Amino acid sequence: MKSINPATGKLIKEYEQMSTSEIDTILDDANEAQKKWADKSFKERAEVLNEAASILEKRKEELAELMAREMGKPLPQGESEVEKCAWVCEYYAENAEDFLSDEMIESDASKSFVSFQPMGVVFAIMPWNFPLWQLFRFAAPALMAGNAGVLKHSANVTGCALEIESILHEAGVPEKVFRSLITDIDGAQRVIEHEQVKAVTLTGSTRAGKAVAKTAGSMLKKTVLELGGSDPYVILKDADIKKAAEMCVTSRLINSGQSCIAAKRFIVVQDVYDEFVDAFVKNMKAKKMGDPLEDEDTDLGPQAREDLRDDLHEQVTKSIDAGAECILGGQIPDRDGSYYPPTVLVNVAEGMPAYEEELFGPVASVIKVANEDEAIQVANDSEFGLGAAVFSEDVENAQKIAAKKLEAGCCFVNSFVKSDPRLPFGGIKKSGYGRELSHYGIKEFVNIKTVYVS
Repeated sequence: MKSINPATGKLIKEYEQMSTSEIDTILDDANEAQKKWADKSFKERAEVLNEAASILEKRKEELAELMAREMGKPLPQGESEVEKCAWVCEYYAENAEDFLSDEMIESDASKSFVSFQPMGVVFAIMPWNFPLWQLFRFAAPALMAGNAGVLKHSANVTGCALEIESILHEAGVPEKVFRSLITDIDGAQRVIEHEQVKAVTLTGSTRAGKAVAKTAGSMLKKTVLELGGSDPYVILKDADIKKAAEMCVTSRLINSGQSCIAAKRFIVVQDVYDEFVDAFVKNMKAKKMGDPLEDEDTDLGPQAREDLRDDLHEQVTKSIDAGAECILGGQIPDRDGSYYPPTVLVNVAEGMPAYEEELFGPVASVIKVANEDEAIQVANDSEFGLGAAVFSEDVENAQKIAAKKLEAGCCFVNSFVKSDPRLPFGGIKKSGYGRELSHYGIKEFVNIKTVYVS
């Protein structure tokens, strides 16, 4: 299993996969260790999570550099990611006990209540695009609830996976309560099927989600799936166009365009279409592409892998062949590394990859519509339903659209979609099911137990 610097194409390190027997031992040990971890008080577990937050803060520059080397993340974004991981640790350290306190319910019993008990060993399959945040937003609530965790990370960020394990152990998580597994897809399937694994969480593609759901479902194991997205951003005629364009570009290019909740389809009413496109393109042009480790002012790093960059370019090419017009970018740069420039496609219509598929990179699809009703219809005309946003100075109407009319798990008004430990996060349709973060997230991997006393 290889970790390759996407900015240079050079090998960072090669890792040997764990054997079947080694993984079996790790899972058996995790099952036993989890019982002792669950016996600890919330206060004891909170002390460990707060220490993890402290370590993350102290090492944020180093960890940002590691992410830049392994998957090309610009350094300021990497440091922000580490800070967010510290925040989610502190958030659950402070709130887990309240979230999981017994809930008294009146019934015909003398006493009845709901108790929340850990499930056991939870298996996390995580992607490369936010190699620390994706994991900590699972690990913090799962560990605070008393579960054990095992991680299968993407091969190209194996270094990040081992650093996460090291940080948690240094903070006081018992070694056997959290482990990183160095294994491939076949090995991950065996882990899902293992008797000691009680639940599975995956962040990844829709195809991967279907495979995990099928295997876990056959074993009657709980899953949470956070999958792909093709987030629509609706720009209405009364929007603040300057602000909307800036927000839309920020969202489209965050993490070099490689985010499930990045803005991908920009649906603009015809009254302000030309004004928006001009402002949007101007902002896209201003972003600097480069190697994050060579230039800290880099806005846009390389794509995480060359094959992913090539797949993205094929989607762009097919869309242009089908009638889309490329007004910015759209060409693979003549340089080392898996770079792809900020790209804007207009005249995007049904049947094109830029309309139907998730573009996981710095490519924007701009779609002109006649009015608000058509904008909502086009926004919902997708197999995905992760995030969405609407821009309008009529906040009351925009809020109504976000709350009642857009088909997505996270809908924002006059802002770009982002995750926050205090708010539930997840999607509908082919963007998955279940929720992470907030009190909803910590309750995904507990036994919600009824206790009835006659």
